[in-house]
Parts: sequence; structure tokens; C-alpha cells
Amino acid sequence: MNIKHIHPWNVEPKKAVEYQRKLREKISFTSTYNRIKLIAGVDASYKKERIIGGIVILKYPELIILDRDFVVTKVSFPYIPGLLTFREAPALIKLFKKIKWNPDIIFFDGQGYAHPRRMGIATHIGLFLDQSTIGCAKSRLTGEYTNPGNKKGCYSQLLDKEKVIGAVLRTRDNVKPIFVSPGNHINLSKAINITLLCTTNYRIPEPTRQADLFVNKIKKELLIS
Repeated sequence: MNIKHIHPWNVEPKKAVEYQRKLREKISFTSTYNRIKLIAGVDASYKKERIIGGIVILKYPELIILDRDFVVTKVSFPYIPGLLTFREAPALIKLFKKIKWNPDIIFFDGQGYAHPRRMGIATHIGLFLDQSTIGCAKSRLTGEYTNPGNKKGCYSQLLDKEKVIGAVLRTRDNVKPIFVSPGNHINLSKAINITLLCTTNYRIPEPTRQADLFVNKIKKELLIS
């Protein structure tokens, strides 16, 4: 995949926030794909100051796994809420440079536009990739909402000072909702629809569910002293 070099990752937290604010104006809600054939799920896990970044490529709409790959890098940025991308991006960018596939849509286990500076990991890395990306998080980072209905497909708006920044989406009947927001090159309506189409018998959409299973498998197998 072609990766844009927009800024370095090894920076001080104050500079990281500055980059996020500047990049906000570059977010696009216009899709980069004409037809969806390939979807990817991306996740990261940690083991002894190492980050394991994993990606799973799936054929769409069958959601059949075509390939999986991973990288391992050292942690070089502290854990600071709202700046997760600066901690995980070095591994994930390295991973995207490694793969031979060019997925039409990439799901991230994290926030997209639903971020205090609108620059969650799905949005931030989506700008580097110039690809359509979706953030699917298990918990809320920012914003207010009312609970959606209990049936699959019900959702409520996630609001920040009356601005819609995402959706609180019920992916299965009577289970906890997830938090969906556009990353880059996609709008909220499409992000919701595609997330539902990629959700099978589980709460989490299949791309990120498979990526989570994969990185945790690698984590257990990885020998790091």
C-alpha cells in the first residue's frame, strides 16, 4: 500500500495534539471505493513493552479470510488518552507497508471521528493511507447519547455539543451497543450500514473480531524475554 508521510510519530505529547488539530481539516467523508471486494480488520495488542499489530483481510460480502499478517515493534510513546495513534501507528504503518493487499475498507478497533479532536486512530491512520476507514470501539471516548433500541440495527446519535460525531449501534438483539464513527473517506450512514453487514453472530463486526483473535493468538505464541 502507498503510505503518505504527513508527520513523524516520535514527538512530544504537546506536538502530537497540535498535529491532530491541524489534520482535522483534511478529513474527507467521500468514499474512495466504487465496489467493495476486500475488507480488512486491524487491531493491536501489547506484551512486555512490545506492540503486536495485526491485520486480517476478508473477501466481501462472504467475509472469508484470505490472509493475515502481523508485525512487532517496541513501544515508543506513553499511554495518554486521546493520543493512542501515536502509540500504535508505528507498528500499524509498518504493517500496511508490508501487506500486498489493497482493501477497499479498513476497520479499526478504536475511534474514528468520535474523538475530542476528531482524530481517532481510524481517522488519523486513514489520512496516512488515503483510504476508507471505519472506527468501531467497544466503549465511548467522548460525546453524549441516549441508549438505542434493543434490536439489531437500532442506533442513536453520539453527540458532542449537538454535533453528530458517531453512532451508538446495536449489532445484536439485546447486547451492549458498540460505538461506530467514520474514519476517513466515508460518511456515518455508510459506516453504520457496512458495520451491520459485517456483523455475524457476535457483538463485534467480523473484521475487527478476527483481527483481535489473531493478535491475541500471536501474543500467546510470542516469546519475548
